[in-house]
Amino acid sequence: MVAVVALLFGSAHAAAAQTADEIIEQHLAAIGGRAALGKLTSRMMAGTFTVSTPAGEFSGPLEIWNQAPNKTRTLINLDLANVGVGKITIDQRFDGVTGYAIDTLQGNRDITGDQLEAMRAGYFPTPLLNYKQNGLSVDLMCKEKVGDRDAFVLVVKAKTGPPIKQYFDATTFMLVRQVVTLDIAPLGPMEQTTGFSDDREVDGIKIAHKIVSSSSAQSFTVTISKVEHNAALDQTQFSKPAN
Repeated sequence: MVAVVALLFGSAHAAAAQTADEIIEQHLAAIGGRAALGKLTSRMMAGTFTVSTPAGEFSGPLEIWNQAPNKTRTLINLDLANVGVGKITIDQRFDGVTGYAIDTLQGNRDITGDQLEAMRAGYFPTPLLNYKQNGLSVDLMCKEKVGDRDAFVLVVKAKTGPPIKQYFDATTFMLVRQVVTLDIAPLGPMEQTTGFSDDREVDGIKIAHKIVSSSSAQSFTVTISKVEHNAALDQTQFSKPAN
């Protein structure tokens, strides 16, 4: 019995001694490992974007492109003809330095503030791969519950911009939730909670194929149906159009 008690206390002490870097390494191993992640230069994902509104749910095609180290573009097309709005396009681009949104509903605009800083810190394939070299810091918080599962909570901070809380399943070390507060004009500060699930392996890398995000402004679901890695991408697509 003494041996069993000692083993239990020893395990509890080991769990308590878990560090942020240990959790990061276990997460990187869980999604494919440093070697596989280091070979990724680009990613293209396609799927469906579904937004919930007071008038019901509306869905349309979505495409996401990522280029190392941190270029990204998200293109969403929705048909809101049933509510008198018609077809809308939301095309958010970030070229590694500046961001621009083509938005047929709310108007084209430069991306600024917290949203821009979050894009700058969004290193591909994951900001955690080389976070120290990229000027990020990570703090380990206490465990929290995500549903009925324990999760380690890490807070990722860039030199500027909002901190991001990331929740990693304490058993699988997969990312299951992310919480960030963004000050987006003209809406003001909004806490956005995003859940990740349906992890599937593509080219040896596990990727969440279902993403559910909610805030006080809106809720939406992204369902991924196609993923391609290391294709040669047109670099001009990440920049503001010339005209």
